[in-house]
Amino acid sequence: MTTFTSARTLDEALRAVGDGARPVAGGSDLVVGARQGKAPLPPALVGLERLEELAAIEPDGDGLRIGALARHADLEAHPLIAARFSALADGSALVGSPSTRNVGTLGGNVMNASPAMDTGAPLVVLEAEVELRAAGASRRLAVEELWTGPGRTAAEPGELCVAVHVPAPPAGSGSAYVRLEYRRAMEIAVVGAAARVELAGDGTIAACRIALAAVAPTIIRAPGAEQAIVGSLPAPQALAAVAAAASEASRPLSDLRGSEAYRRHTIGVVARRAVEIAARRAGGESVPIPANRARGIGVPFGGAA
Repeated sequence: MTTFTSARTLDEALRAVGDGARPVAGGSDLVVGARQGKAPLPPALVGLERLEELAAIEPDGDGLRIGALARHADLEAHPLIAARFSALADGSALVGSPSTRNVGTLGGNVMNASPAMDTGAPLVVLEAEVELRAAGASRRLAVEELWTGPGRTAAEPGELCVAVHVPAPPAGSGSAYVRLEYRRAMEIAVVGAAARVELAGDGTIAACRIALAAVAPTIIRAPGAEQAIVGSLPAPQALAAVAAAASEASRPLSDLRGSEAYRRHTIGVVARRAVEIAARRAGGESVPIPANRARGIGVPFGGAA
């Protein structure tokens, strides 16, 4: 039997987590997993839904502090995130269905540690840090250091994710997240890629970060793909080199949704598209959120995109 407590203060939540309770906010991952038999409900749950201070999206110096309870719908619609942290808006707009995005939280998504999560690759290229707090202690670590395997994190027992910190992007930069999807309804990424590029004065790419989703046990960087485009214009030959290097960096598995060979090929395609759109945004072009729709990716039931 599972006991449930609704925390009224952050200190109360931290005490409960320290005593072994599992934190829950939107519950979109926890409840679905229990219903599907993937994992039983834990003996104790502590609800965080009353902790309004954990839902704030606010400036953090020149960057952004996003409370762990910020919902995907909030991130998708936030004008500052859409303008300066576009990859995160792209990813948030693709999470589940509208009902999922209105209850699911960024903190829950991050701590669920799925290698196919849509917000993970954007957070990696944006150099985000996760703030973990326990009773009497707090620390921050890079989001890519948080995930240690599918469903596993480096958080210690008793630690609660309270916020995600995203530094200000460099001047002249843009970002994007693109995923492969078969339809526009409750889709999970078959593969996904995020990119952030910084343009030099002559239009060449001065710096690039690329992260790949759903092609390894955790979300991974693709250094070879990053280097393939640095110093070049985002032209077909350089973008083809990005695609080839991203495919080489991937370590996908085969399952019912896609073979290893198919995923290895398509991760190159979406990485190339992410870099291309990030470069267009860096150059001042307005590309709608999510980037997938700007490229016509994904079709609704019964109709074309």
